[in-house]
Amino acid sequence: MNLNDASSRIPLATRNPGQSTPFKEPAADNHLIGGFTWRHLRTDFDRPVVIINAATSLRCRYYSRFADYLFANGLDVITYDYRGIGESRHGSLKGFKASWSDWGVLDFEAILQRAQREFPGQPIDVVGHSFGGCAAGLGASGAVIRRIVTVGAQFAYWRDYATSQRWQMFAKWHVAMPLMTALCGYFPGKRLGWMEDTPAGVVRDWSTPTPNYETRPSGRGLRELPFSQVQAQILAISITDDPFGTVAAIERLLGYFDNSERTHLRLAPEDIGEKRVGHFAFFRSEYQDRLWPIALAWLQNGQLATDTLGISHNLRFNSPL
Repeated sequence: MNLNDASSRIPLATRNPGQSTPFKEPAADNHLIGGFTWRHLRTDFDRPVVIINAATSLRCRYYSRFADYLFANGLDVITYDYRGIGESRHGSLKGFKASWSDWGVLDFEAILQRAQREFPGQPIDVVGHSFGGCAAGLGASGAVIRRIVTVGAQFAYWRDYATSQRWQMFAKWHVAMPLMTALCGYFPGKRLGWMEDTPAGVVRDWSTPTPNYETRPSGRGLRELPFSQVQAQILAISITDDPFGTVAAIERLLGYFDNSERTHLRLAPEDIGEKRVGHFAFFRSEYQDRLWPIALAWLQNGQLATDTLGISHNLRFNSPL
C-alpha cells in the first residue's frame, strides 16, 4: 500500500465537526452503556457500521479522531465505553462489580444488538484495540460480525510480554496495580496518570498470571466461550515495539477465533519512518495517512493491498496456544 496515496481517502477537514451523537444503551442486566454514533443521513445497505472496542480503561473519546476518519470515508461508526469507564461510569467504583467478561458478554453484546437494530441490513465490522480485540469474541451475537481489525490485541499474559521489559511490566501491572486496587477498592488509574479508574474485577482478570482467557477469574463461569461463533475476516495488526503485542501474545488470542480467517500483519516503526509507535499510538491522528489506511482498506475490502508494508501471514491453527 502506498501510504502517501490519498486518492481514496477524504481528509478530516472536508467534513463538519460534531456529527457524532451520544446514546445510552441498556445491557442485559440494565446497566446503561454510554457512547457515540456517527451516522450518515442516507441509508446504504452496502455501508458497514464499525463498532470500536476500546483498550482496557481507555475512554472511547480517545478513538474519536479515528471514528471521524472512518466516517469521512463513508462508514457509519459506533464508539462506547465499558461499564465503569467514561460515559458508562455511574458513581463510585468502590465496590462496583465488573469484569473483562462483563465488558464483552454484556457491554459489547449490547452494542452489537444496537448496531443490528439501528442499522438493519448493513454489514457490521469491529475494530478492537488491545483487550477490545478479545471483547470482539465474547458477544453472543458474534456471528453477525463481517470483518474485524485488531491493534495490539491480547489479554495480558505476562510471559508474552517483550523480554526486555517483562519484569518491569510484571511489577507494574501484576504487583503494583492489584495492590493499589486492594487498598482502594478499585484501581485509581486516573489519579496515577496511568489510565482511567478501573473496577477491581477487571484488575483481577488482568493481573491473574494464566495463559488462557477462560482461566481468568471471570472466565471460569463461562460454559462455552463465544469466540467460535465469530466467522469474520480478521486482520490483527501488531507493532514490533509494542511490549504487550508480541507475536506470541497476538497469536495466542487469535487462536480462540478458530472459525475465522485470520491474517497477522506485523509492522516496524521504521516501516512508517518512526522510531517508536508502541501500544497506544496507532489511533493518534498523526498516523492518519500512514497507518489508518491499512485498517480502512481491510474494512472496505477484506484484504491487504499487495504493497502493504510490514510482514503478513495467514494463521491456520485451530486452538489457543
